[in-house]
Amino acid sequence: MSNNLLSLMTFFPLVGMLVVLFLPRESDRLIKSVTLVVTIITFFISLPLAFDDVFRTSAAMQYTEFASWISIGEYFQMNYNVGVDGISLWLVLLTTFIMPIAILSTWNAIDKHSKAFMALALLLETGMLGAFISLDLFLFYIFWELMLIPMYFMIGIWGGKNRIYASVKFFLFTALGSLLMLVAIIYVYYYSVQAGVPFENGFSIAHFASLDIPANLQTWLFLAFALSFAIKVPMFPVHTWLPDAHTEAPTAGSVILAAILLKMGTYGYVRFAIPLFPEAAHTFTPFIATLCVIGIIYGAVVAMMQDDVKRLVAYSSVSHLGFVMLGVFAMNLQGLSGGMLQMINHGISTGALFLIVGFLYERRHTRLIAEFGGIAKKMPVFATIFLIMTLSSVGLPGTNGFVGEFLILLGAFESELRWYAVFATTGVILAAVYMLWMFQRVMVGKLKNPANENLKDLSAREVVVMLPLILFVFWIGIYPNTFLEKMNPSLENLIDQVKSKQQVAMMIEDVEQSAVKVAVIE
Repeated sequence: MSNNLLSLMTFFPLVGMLVVLFLPRESDRLIKSVTLVVTIITFFISLPLAFDDVFRTSAAMQYTEFASWISIGEYFQMNYNVGVDGISLWLVLLTTFIMPIAILSTWNAIDKHSKAFMALALLLETGMLGAFISLDLFLFYIFWELMLIPMYFMIGIWGGKNRIYASVKFFLFTALGSLLMLVAIIYVYYYSVQAGVPFENGFSIAHFASLDIPANLQTWLFLAFALSFAIKVPMFPVHTWLPDAHTEAPTAGSVILAAILLKMGTYGYVRFAIPLFPEAAHTFTPFIATLCVIGIIYGAVVAMMQDDVKRLVAYSSVSHLGFVMLGVFAMNLQGLSGGMLQMINHGISTGALFLIVGFLYERRHTRLIAEFGGIAKKMPVFATIFLIMTLSSVGLPGTNGFVGEFLILLGAFESELRWYAVFATTGVILAAVYMLWMFQRVMVGKLKNPANENLKDLSAREVVVMLPLILFVFWIGIYPNTFLEKMNPSLENLIDQVKSKQQVAMMIEDVEQSAVKVAVIE
C-alpha cells in the first residue's frame, strides 16, 4: 500500500466527490456527513507520512510513484511523477488536517446547494494535494489550475453581497500569473530537450534543476514563475484580490484559502523558482526582500484601519506571509525552516481566526467591530479560544507564531538581509497593536449593543472544531522539533544545491571578466 499511498490519498477525495454527486440533493445532512467522512479517511490515509522517521535522516523523495502518461512522438512527454520530502511533508498533512475542520464548520453555515459545495470542496482537496506531491512541472500545473475552479465557484455562489466582483478578481489575478508560468514551463522543457536531456524524463523537476541555464535567460524565466507565485502568496503589490476574496468567501472557503491555498505561492518559490533559477533568485533577493518588508508593514497598518473583523484578519495574512517570504529568501537553514514552519503556523492560527469570525457571523449576521463589545461575558468559552488564537497570531512565546517568526528574523539577520530583518521586526509590534485592539473592542468592556444580550456560547460541535487547532498552537510553540527535524534534511540539501550552483556561476563570471581584461590589455 505504501507504494501507492500518495495516489490513494490524493484521489480518494475525488472518489468521494463522485459518491456525493449521486446522493439526493434534499439529503443535506447525509451529503455533509459523507463529505466529512471522506475528508477524515483522507487524513488517516496521510498519517503514515507523519510517523515515518526516514524524513529525519534523508533528503530524498519518499513514497515516489512514476508512470508514463501523455506521449506525442519525440516531441512531448508528460509523466505521472509524484513524491514527498521534508519540504512538502507538513503541507500535505496540513491539507488533510484542515479539510475535515473546514467541512465541519459548514454544518449550519451552508444551507443552499450544499451538494455542489461539498463536491467542489472534495475536488479542491484533490487539487491541493496533487500540487504538493507533483514532481513533474506539467502535472503540477494541471493541479495548480484545478484548484482555481472550485474556489472560484465557492466565492461566486456562496459568498457575500460582492461575491461576483471578488470571485472574478480572484480568477483574473490567478489566471494571469498561471499563463506566464505555463509559458515558462514550456520554454524550460524545450530548452532541456535541446540541452540533451532525454525527452522521456518529461517535465521532471529534478532534471530541470540540473540544467545550466544562462543567467540572462534565468532572469526572464524566474520572473514568470515569481509573478505567478507572488500573486498566490500574495505579495505586495499584487495582493489586492485577497481581502476581497476573504471578505466575500464563506467561512469554509476563507479557512481553506488562508490555511492551504496561499501556501501554494510560498511553496512554489521553495520547490520551483529558487532551485530551478538560483542565479536569478540571488539577483532578485534584495528586490523581493524589499517587497516583503513593505508587505509586512503595509498589511499591518491597513489591518489597523479596518472596521470589519474578517477584513482585518485578511490583511493580517499579507503581513504574516511577508515574514514567510523573508525567511525563504534568507536562504539559510534558520530562515528557511522558520519560513516553512510559519506556513504551517499561519494555516493553523489564521484558519482558526476565520472560523471564529464565522461563529460570530452565524450569531449576529454582521462582522462590524462596532456592533460588538463586551461579549466575553456572554461567551466565556468563545472568548478564551479567541484570546488563544489572537496571542498565537501575535507571536506570544509559548505559541506556534513565536517560533516561526523568531527563526525567520534570526535567519534573515544572519544573512545579507540583516537590515531588512531590522525593519521587519516593526511588523511584530504592529501585529500586537491591531490584534489586541481588535480583541479588546470585540470582547472586552460593557455590552454596548442590546442585540448581543442573547448571544449563545460555542456549541459542542464548534468546540470540537477548535480543539485540534489549539492543540497544535501549543505543540508547535512548546516543542517545534517534532516538525523541524523532518524538514531540515531536505532544506539543507536545497541550500547546498542552490549555493553550489551560485558559486559555479560566480566563478564562471570571474573567468569571463578576467578574459575580457586580458583581451583589453593585449
